[in-house]
Amino acid sequence: MPPRPRFDRRAPVRELPNINDRISYQKLRVVDADGTQLGVIGREEALDVAKERELDLVLVSEKADPPVCRIMDYGKFKFEQEKKAKEAKKKSHQTEVKEVKMRYKIDQHDYDVRIGQAIRFLKAGDKVKCTIIFRGREIQHTSLAETLLRRMAKDLEEQAEVQQAPKREGRNMIMFLTPRKTPLIKKDNEVITPSRAVRTITTPQRSSAQNFPTKAKVSER
Repeated sequence: MPPRPRFDRRAPVRELPNINDRISYQKLRVVDADGTQLGVIGREEALDVAKERELDLVLVSEKADPPVCRIMDYGKFKFEQEKKAKEAKKKSHQTEVKEVKMRYKIDQHDYDVRIGQAIRFLKAGDKVKCTIIFRGREIQHTSLAETLLRRMAKDLEEQAEVQQAPKREGRNMIMFLTPRKTPLIKKDNEVITPSRAVRTITTPQRSSAQNFPTKAKVSER
């Protein structure tokens, strides 16, 4: 007896749909393509009706008595069912919480890497937990950590909304971001208030004659 192959290279058996000649029941309750009930008729008669309409006879309820068949375009029906299944799969994405860890002393390059990670998570529809880890006496600088988290939220404001503001939790400080549902609208012409008074009234320039007045003539006696 030859040894059993390690891998079974045979193609998987595909379950064929019960349509047309594959339907073995002799009596069927048939529904027309427009929803009209054709009643209980024989299998051959149902197949003839489907052929006249250039459609398929599809078994939709095998457990009914008698089984129910529908006349339809099976190719179109299969395409629509696959399309609906793909859309349902896209919508069934389960939101996960992805974590981005860093120190409050992080340098610019590593910070940019964390921003890139957060953007990738947010675009995938996941929430982002931004965590700053304190070590030793670093716990005294919570204000610097909070400033860094708020800076991160500002840099990600086009992709995310703040779900939970920076908050200390044990020896960490955390902030939660969630994907932005509505696009961020920025004003193009924002009025920037100056930090100090600025003189806006121009001083009229004097003419050269006014800048350099001539000496008064001495009257001759």
